Amino acid sequence: MTAPSPAPVVRPHRDDTVLGVLRSPRLLTREALAGIVTTLALVPEVISFSVIAGVDPMVSLVASIVLALVMSLLGGRPAMVTAAAGSVALVIAPLVRAHGVEYVLPAVLLAGVIQIAFGTAGLARLMRFIPRSVMIGFVNALGILIFMAQVPHLIDVPWIVYPLFVLTIVIVVLLPRLTKAVPAPLVAIVVVTVIVVAAGLDVTTVGDEGEMGGGLPGLTPWLVPFSLETLGIILPTALSVAFVGLMETLLTAKLVDDITETPSRKGKESWALGVANIAAGAYGGIAGCAMIGQTVVNVKIGRARTRVSTVVAGLFLLLLVTALSEVMARIPMVALAAVMMIVAISTVDWHSVRPSTLRRMPIPETLVMVVTVAVVVATDNLALGVAVGVLLAMVLFARRIAHVIRVERTVEGGAASADGIGLSSAGPGSAGPGSAGPGSGASVRYDVIGPLFFGSSNDLVEHFSYADDPARVTIDLTRASVWDASSVAALDAVGTKYAAHGVEVEFVGLDDRSSEFHGRLTGRLGS
Repeated sequence: MTAPSPAPVVRPHRDDTVLGVLRSPRLLTREALAGIVTTLALVPEVISFSVIAGVDPMVSLVASIVLALVMSLLGGRPAMVTAAAGSVALVIAPLVRAHGVEYVLPAVLLAGVIQIAFGTAGLARLMRFIPRSVMIGFVNALGILIFMAQVPHLIDVPWIVYPLFVLTIVIVVLLPRLTKAVPAPLVAIVVVTVIVVAAGLDVTTVGDEGEMGGGLPGLTPWLVPFSLETLGIILPTALSVAFVGLMETLLTAKLVDDITETPSRKGKESWALGVANIAAGAYGGIAGCAMIGQTVVNVKIGRARTRVSTVVAGLFLLLLVTALSEVMARIPMVALAAVMMIVAISTVDWHSVRPSTLRRMPIPETLVMVVTVAVVVATDNLALGVAVGVLLAMVLFARRIAHVIRVERTVEGGAASADGIGLSSAGPGSAGPGSAGPGSGASVRYDVIGPLFFGSSNDLVEHFSYADDPARVTIDLTRASVWDASSVAALDAVGTKYAAHGVEVEFVGLDDRSSEFHGRLTGRLGS
């Protein structure tokens, strides 16, 4: 009798894969609507960033289409929105003012090559060294910047703007309690737009921010000479565009990783950004990177999880720029501002600023977070704020662990051993109780505990009793590690001081890596 065949295993469709989304009408609708909402939130910012950069709004819009589609296909972080971003615009603006818009193309192409090299070399792994306090500062500063960017749309405006603002907020906040089938921001934008158009209200619209329509441009023409002079002009800007874009993109990818609880491929995201920027520079004319606010709209409000949402965003933006440019131009800015303010409030990590959290948090961690936020808000530059935060965190960390090293002194043999007094903490120049002077017949062992690096090893020489120790001294480094040349130089200095007192010193207990490192440098660092 044959055993019955096991029932086939039916695996549910996963909502974090493109195939799973395409097989599910419900998930496909969710991803598509998220992409549409993201596009509507993207348009006014891209236009305003083009003004900052000193380029035509259509340049930034077309480049954003290219960036969104290329990154949807090649990027390593699904559902993350890439477009012409403000941080890149701030970097490009000085080049345009000083030399003209024609130098943007070669600068963008060179920046793309640098990003490809960065990604293929695996340097994206450096992101692991960004501390949590800097990430929290980055997120909180982002929320503040998004909120502040919307405030001008509510100042010196007709009174009717304020009821429209309140209506948008009410719809965005309350509609999800009734249904989540359609994104609340999309409903709010459509409702407010219909009211404004039907009533003929005189309020600021997307069209007032910049020219819409006009068709798609062709390839960006190369208008500068191929020369070392051109390279000298574009190189500083290209480097800034490359690393500002990479930093903002990788930080946003990490943020999305946390929101979606899924991993991303940072190296792939890095080189893909380079390819996307080269394509956007060639067809569009400007570079970009991850759009943090719009990404939050996509993955938090729209609940998107796959590349489908960003493909829809790119295609919908293409539709708006071409066939629906007049419709896009009539969207009231107040509706978009209200949606982005909700995004800003939800972006801030409110738990990190609660009094109960701040009381428990170490002061250096809080200081790093506050400084990161302050620099970002003061400069409108997320990358600069993160860089300052990381440097401050490194300094505070080095200062903190510089004092964790301990040196314990044990007298072995001789009178001290017989008296049962062996272990003491050596102070500078003093053997302490149980000391054994030269000629006592005893030996001394020092146990060095803690990491030896430039911060902790500088005062290592002060922990030994050179004049009081016997002729044999052992320094046990089993519970220590040698990490840099400063530590090797410090150990050499200890040996030199003992030699001046006629004491033979032996270093023992180094692990294989530390032993090889020490053996390669010892005796070769001093004069």
